[in-house]
Amino acid sequence: MASGATSSQPGKSTENALQPQKEELFNHFYTEVKEIEKRDSVLTPKQQIERLLRPGSTYFNLNPFEVLQVEPETSLDEIKKKYRRMSILVHPDKNQDDVDRAQQAFEIINSAWKILENEDTRAKCLDVIEEARVRTDQMLSEKRKRLKKEGKDGRIEEDDPEKYKHAVYVRTMKLFADMERKRRELANRDMEERKRKREQEIEEEEKANTEKEWQKNFEESRQNRVESWKAFQTGKKAKKAKGMGFKPPKPKAESR
Repeated sequence: MASGATSSQPGKSTENALQPQKEELFNHFYTEVKEIEKRDSVLTPKQQIERLLRPGSTYFNLNPFEVLQVEPETSLDEIKKKYRRMSILVHPDKNQDDVDRAQQAFEIINSAWKILENEDTRAKCLDVIEEARVRTDQMLSEKRKRLKKEGKDGRIEEDDPEKYKHAVYVRTMKLFADMERKRRELANRDMEERKRKREQEIEEEEKANTEKEWQKNFEESRQNRVESWKAFQTGKKAKKAKGMGFKPPKPKAESR
């Protein structure tokens, strides 16, 4: 028993020794996050416009939380405050030297706010982020199992909170991109269906107009044929009557 107790002690000692390191790592990560938040909170109008229109912005701006630089768990009141500050910051009237790009950035911010102020669309965004976390955790769990199966240390780089957050962020962006792709596919499908129905309606309208025109022409031609026949019959009778009324003179007998 003594030997068993002695053998388990080093494991506890190692765990206790690692605990301060983990706390230090987390504190370092927390400090970095706060520094980033502080830096972003004081971005100039030009920097915010550049951020919202940077290469790949169409992809990044699918996430309204990313656009407004707020965490998903942020209250709606705080999100609204952030939205107002940012909208003022990039407003075209405040950026007369770059009006067109400022207008684009302003519209991106407005779009993000409209998504988050609506209860249904905000809930969908939160579902996407939660799904990203679940999928990331599943992926990391499988990664650890694979390493252990290979006889390797089960520790992975995503054990670092910052790298874990980045993994969730990447997965979140992919899910938002997938959602947008599906939305566009449905929109295109709906547009094609409406286009097909409209073409069918036009075809039916043209067919109906053709039949109507044909019927009209037929009626007019029938009337003309009837009138022509009547005129022909009338002329024939008149000619016959005229022929019956003519009596040629009788020849006189010759006198010698």
